[in-house]
Amino acid sequence: MNKDPSLVAVVDDEESVRKALGRLIRSAGYGVEMFGSGVEFMQSLKRTRPDCVVMDLRMPVLSGFELQSALQRSGVTVPVVIITGDDAADSRERALRCGARAFLRKPVDEALLIEAIQNAVRDPA
Repeated sequence: MNKDPSLVAVVDDEESVRKALGRLIRSAGYGVEMFGSGVEFMQSLKRTRPDCVVMDLRMPVLSGFELQSALQRSGVTVPVVIITGDDAADSRERALRCGARAFLRKPVDEALLIEAIQNAVRDPA
């Protein structure tokens, strides 16, 4: 169990996925904020900055790739963990090249996700 009150943002357009991830991440001792879109998440940065972002790649309006680019353009440096049903090699390569700290396939292995978050929070650079 994590004793660190680090904040993890979950960005996924599927409510059931957000809720499940939120429960899992809270059970590991992290604070969680959940967002149904990349647009919602970007707007939240005016009031708070998470220590890690767990995001889906395939979302309407602002995809995970576009969200990664928006974060870079805005100068926000926060570790990103990608979770996706799309395990195409080019998607994995692109996400990691754009700075993602981990790329995990849905349904996500809970232990791997918590480990990826721990690593990202421990070493955000």
